[in-house]
Amino acid sequence: MKLITLYNHFHTTLFNYLKHLDGLAPLALRLYLVPIFWMAGFHKYQSFADTVEWFGNADYGLGLPFPWLMAFLATSAELAGAVLLTLGLATRWISLPLIITMIVAIVTVHLPNGWQAIADPHAPFANQQVIDSAEKLGKARELLQAHGNYDWLTSSGNFVVLNNGIEFAATYLIMLICLFFSGGGRYVSVDYWLANYWQQK
Repeated sequence: MKLITLYNHFHTTLFNYLKHLDGLAPLALRLYLVPIFWMAGFHKYQSFADTVEWFGNADYGLGLPFPWLMAFLATSAELAGAVLLTLGLATRWISLPLIITMIVAIVTVHLPNGWQAIADPHAPFANQQVIDSAEKLGKARELLQAHGNYDWLTSSGNFVVLNNGIEFAATYLIMLICLFFSGGGRYVSVDYWLANYWQQK
């Protein structure tokens, strides 16, 4: 019994101190997502006409209804999301449109390609498209080794086949769901200090 009591006391004391650090996890999620959404949103903004065309065209794009509106909403959500996540301001509120954006991206863009973002025939969840990529990548390597400066071409990393599956988008979706429930984080977000201010009023 004494051992159990000692353990409970240690556990309670430890986590009373650690709770002051629980804002670090949502801070890490926010700072990880910021450059992802900023780059995605800024790319859409820079080539907005092409983005609208891709959103609306059923032949080579997504074939979505109201493509201008959809492109505007996606671009705005990603750019505003990057700014608000940086500050930890309205974290839960901005997570919602970003969650919707990720779900739309998963369903319309990535789902037909399966799970993997980078094709690896030996990994779990490899679909036929991924398995077929091994032969194509092998042939590409043979051509480059025979007719190109292969050592220079691979000096920055290995050649891969971009499968464009749901892996990354699903990861971002899970991170956003966590932020929706956790908020911006204790001590490290504007949300926290605003909540403290209004509680003291």
